[in-house]
Amino acid sequence: MNMPADAQPVAQFGETPFTRKKQRSEKIARAIFAVMVACIVIPLIVIIGYLVKEGYSLISWKFLTTNPTHGMREGGIWSALLGTFWLVGVSLCISAPIGVLAAVYLNEYAKDNWFTRVVNLAVVNLAGVPSIVHALFGLGAFVLFAHMGRSILAASLTLAIMTMPVIIASTKEALAAVPRQFREACWNVGATKWQTIWRIVLPNSISGILTGVILQVSRTAGETAPIMFTGAVFYRRIEEGNLFAYNITDQCMALSTHLFAVKTQVTNAPEALSFAIALVLLGLVVFVNLTAILIRSWLRGRKKW
Repeated sequence: MNMPADAQPVAQFGETPFTRKKQRSEKIARAIFAVMVACIVIPLIVIIGYLVKEGYSLISWKFLTTNPTHGMREGGIWSALLGTFWLVGVSLCISAPIGVLAAVYLNEYAKDNWFTRVVNLAVVNLAGVPSIVHALFGLGAFVLFAHMGRSILAASLTLAIMTMPVIIASTKEALAAVPRQFREACWNVGATKWQTIWRIVLPNSISGILTGVILQVSRTAGETAPIMFTGAVFYRRIEEGNLFAYNITDQCMALSTHLFAVKTQVTNAPEALSFAIALVLLGLVVFVNLTAILIRSWLRGRKKW
C-alpha cells in the first residue's frame, strides 16, 4: 500500500511520556547532586582562600626553618614542624605493618567463627572512639603503666592505636578485591598460601592499602588531644636544620598544639601567625595526600586486570 505524498512518517522510536518523565527525573537528580558537591567544595575553597589571604604574608623559608622566639610571638615553626614529622613518621612505622598484617590474617587466614566476628566488631568500634578517650588510654597505658613518660614514643603509640582500624579496614577491602582466581592459580602450581599472599595478593592490593595510609597520615597530623596528654610540650627550642634534633624519648612540639597555644595562650601575637601555622599544617596534609594519591594512581595503572 503506497503512502500519500503529503503524509508524515510515524516515528517508531520517538519519545514517550514515560521516557520524558525519566529524563526529567534524571535532570533533577543531577542538579541535586551538583548542589551537594557545591556545598562541600565551595566552603573548602573559601576556607583555604581565607587562610592563604591571612597567613601567606608570613610564609617563607625562614619561617619554616627557625624556632619560635620572644614568647612564640616571633620567629618560625621549626620545632613544631619537625615534631609533627616525627609523630607522623613513628606512628606510621608502628601502625602500618601491624594493621596490614592484621588485615591479612582476618581476610586470608581467619575462619568465619565467633572469634573473628568479635575481632571485626572490635575494629569497627575502635574506629569510632573519640580521640580524647584514646588520649586518656595512652596516658594510662604508655605514659604511666609502661613508664615511657611523656615522649614521642608514647604519643606515637597512642596515635597508632587510634588510626590502626582505618588501615585494617581499608586493607581488608583491598585484599578482598583481588580475584580469587589469582590465588587458585598459584595454589595449582604448588605455591604456599604465604607465597601467594606475598607475591600476588599484596602487590595487587597495594593501591587500596595506600588509601588507609593516606587517611592515617591526614588524621595523625591534625590530632591535638592524644599528643597533648602523652608527648606534646608547650615550647621547646631545638637545633635548627637538624632533622634528628629530637630523640624518641623526648617531648616535642607539634603544629596542632602550637596553633592551639598561639591562638589561646600567647598574648599580643600577630594575627597572621595563627593563620600561617594553620596554612602550613594544611599544606603538609595536602602534600602528603597528593604524593600518596599519585603513587596509588601509578600503581593502579600497572595492573593487568
